[in-house]
Amino acid sequence: MRHFKAFHVFDVSASCSSFSEAAQQLNITHGAVSKQIKTLEAYLGVELFYKKGRNVYLTTQGEKLKVATRQAFSVLETSVHELRQSQTQALEVSCEPTLTMRWLMPRLADFYERSGIDVRLSTAGGAIELGANGLSLAIRRDDFECLRDYHKTPLVAEWVGPVFSPEYWDKVKHDLCEITLIHSATRPTAWQSWQDKSHHSLDIKGKHQQTFGHFYFCIQAAIDGLGAALGSYPFVMDDIKRGVLVAPFGFVPSGCDYMLMSTKTELEGAEALFSTWLTEHLSQAIPTRDEQEK
Repeated sequence: MRHFKAFHVFDVSASCSSFSEAAQQLNITHGAVSKQIKTLEAYLGVELFYKKGRNVYLTTQGEKLKVATRQAFSVLETSVHELRQSQTQALEVSCEPTLTMRWLMPRLADFYERSGIDVRLSTAGGAIELGANGLSLAIRRDDFECLRDYHKTPLVAEWVGPVFSPEYWDKVKHDLCEITLIHSATRPTAWQSWQDKSHHSLDIKGKHQQTFGHFYFCIQAAIDGLGAALGSYPFVMDDIKRGVLVAPFGFVPSGCDYMLMSTKTELEGAEALFSTWLTEHLSQAIPTRDEQEK
């Protein structure tokens, strides 16, 4: 639109009935206000204000334009507010518990800084009912039967491998039979699945075994030196970089992928922004060549 700024200056000036007050509100000079008004009057071919003493007043044409600009800017302000509100609404996302705690939560601040969107997380694994309680997205491993025809966006292939605290590994590395294997009740066959795909062999049914209810307990137990946990790479990548955990056997593909589930084929607004951010970041959660099993 031509002379949009001049129309805005006019709208503020018409509401104030004072060029000086309008200049204050707009954070420009009195002269700049006068110049914009003159530009608009020349463009329209009519006088919009007349001066009486130190005050300015709207002409008949000015009064008519004031109604139009107030209506137009009111519609614009309402639309901008609604758009901003739609972007700041909280996004309801379900994610697997260990992935939430060990990968997603430490990175959510980055998403908020980029988008201004709050993400409300709930934790669960396996089958999910999207659309219930405002839940619009779910992050899952594709290791279960999905009873609904949800759209699935692949995020990253899962790589797994045994992880140890550095101190515990130093203690057992010369006698692997002494390793205590830490199991998760939620994935009881995880060690066997790893061994089927790995060139390495551990005594997965030996006397040194310990079981916890969830994977995140297993990872923490490994950090605390209680034994070796089988770690999905996103769960342990930060601790490996910090030197809190070591993975001497490397990582192998588990045969599963992480995916983003939604009811829509084409995401929009906050959901689309989160999907793009998640895809970009989780696609990097794969072991380097040096970290992969040779």
